[in-house]
Amino acid sequence: MDKISVVGLTLGIAALIMGQVIEGGHIASLLQPTAFLIVIGGTLGAVMLQSPLKVFREGIRMTRWVFVPPPSSHAALIRQATSWSQIARKEGLLALEAQIPRINDPFTRKGLQLLVDGVEPQRLREVLEVEIDAWAAQMRQGARIWEAAGGYAPTLGILGAVLGLIHVMENLTDPSKLGAGIAVAFVATVYGVGFANLVFLPMSKKLMAYVADGVSQREMLVDGLVGIANGDNPRIIESRMQGYMA
Repeated sequence: MDKISVVGLTLGIAALIMGQVIEGGHIASLLQPTAFLIVIGGTLGAVMLQSPLKVFREGIRMTRWVFVPPPSSHAALIRQATSWSQIARKEGLLALEAQIPRINDPFTRKGLQLLVDGVEPQRLREVLEVEIDAWAAQMRQGARIWEAAGGYAPTLGILGAVLGLIHVMENLTDPSKLGAGIAVAFVATVYGVGFANLVFLPMSKKLMAYVADGVSQREMLVDGLVGIANGDNPRIIESRMQGYMA
């Protein structure tokens, strides 16, 4: 569990509520199902319209990273690559074939298989970097749906405000209905701006940071595999890979 995400979200919501209470307002006045429906439903609809189904699904799947980050395995990869380099120096690259079934990560397994197959170091780097670029592009597209949501939500909030004011204008002769329309109008704007700046945009930035970390891990692994293919000293390989953790 990413505690800072939980604390940050809680602090942001609490600050809004406390500000409302300090000014003498009621918390219940911030609870407007109609405004919520307009802003959240409209925002999701706009995001779905702009995104292919695969990208939208990926963005939804990545949401869990905000509170349960993907594992960062820099140190484990360094130990693994160093061990492989020692085996390769003592027994040759073919001895690494026995390590492949033990690997769960598809990218790592593919890289080690290419190494065992005797692919030239430069060609090995080129093949794996293409895969890194494809993975990063897919993940960034998923993260950007929340950035898009952060752009649409304030506009939907304004749209909700306009709809609320239209309701007010339609009921000028019935004062009992004016309060509800005005409440929807202003609370919709709060929801739009609040969700954009407290939820959607921060989520997008955090997901992009995790994608960057994943790219760094893969690039570090490629560097280690290329070092093994070149026959570099295990200590040199380990030292070079540790540079990615600076």
